[in-house]
Amino acid sequence: MGQIAPRRPRLGVDLGGSKIEIAALDARGAFVLRQRVATPQGDYAATLDAIARLVAAAEARLGATGLPLGIGIPGSLSPLTGRVRNANSTVLNGQPLREDLQRLLARPVRLENDANCLALSEATDGAGAGADVVFAVILGTGVGAGIAVQGRVLQGCNGIAGEWGHNRLPLLAGEQRVARTCWCGRPDCVEAWLSGPALAADHAQAGGGACSAEQVVAAMRAGDAVAVATFERYARRLALALAGVINVLDPQVIVLGGGLSQVPELFERVPALWAPHVFSDVVRTALRPARHGDSSGVRGAAWLADASV
Repeated sequence: MGQIAPRRPRLGVDLGGSKIEIAALDARGAFVLRQRVATPQGDYAATLDAIARLVAAAEARLGATGLPLGIGIPGSLSPLTGRVRNANSTVLNGQPLREDLQRLLARPVRLENDANCLALSEATDGAGAGADVVFAVILGTGVGAGIAVQGRVLQGCNGIAGEWGHNRLPLLAGEQRVARTCWCGRPDCVEAWLSGPALAADHAQAGGGACSAEQVVAAMRAGDAVAVATFERYARRLALALAGVINVLDPQVIVLGGGLSQVPELFERVPALWAPHVFSDVVRTALRPARHGDSSGVRGAAWLADASV
């Protein structure tokens, strides 16, 4: 009897606004290769070239060609045109990205929203492993979300399942606020209030001065009263927005990724705040940080390369 050939590595690419990362995973999900380069700004052709160069270099190092490839992007593909839409890296919008990459790389390519890749990664072997339903959120420069059901990405009939970041953020009881226009053109999107830059802007408007989200968190920990109030507003808004998800989807696990997922105080405060907004006498949903951190996006893209997910 002949020996069974070992499974070839699978490649994943995380196409972000500031960096493009490639990684190869073995059959156990362990990294065998990782590399990052800066994303060409505002240049679609150069972005294609950068991805092609990363793939060629990775395959040269691995001694293989034509490896299965999945790519996470900051947008989604229109089921009508097959072109990219809703990408906050706007140079991608309207482009036939999958077709261009398949032609350039001479192989099938699976594309998914980057938050869907986070959901897939964390549902496969991360913070949501073993859960039937995982809702995964990116809280960073932007806000996105993805859904994994029984370890598979849920896309929806319009290809927008999990687009929580572009729902309108409800008002807190008694809250007065000036409307914010999101980059997508809609008013008061969750992204416009819960991204890292939105947290910093809220702090500045409250009289805390111009600083980054990281600086607001540091000031909160140091006991600065304005920063403490900013953080509390943020936690209450996040709790209210996630409570709506629980009421609709009722996931076992909500996973937070992105820069703000590195704030452990959120995992204590938000579940304490969301219960009054959930239509249940008990809330068993767990709120957890992404186990794989900022590696989850590229890991999920690599898992995409497996046709079974």
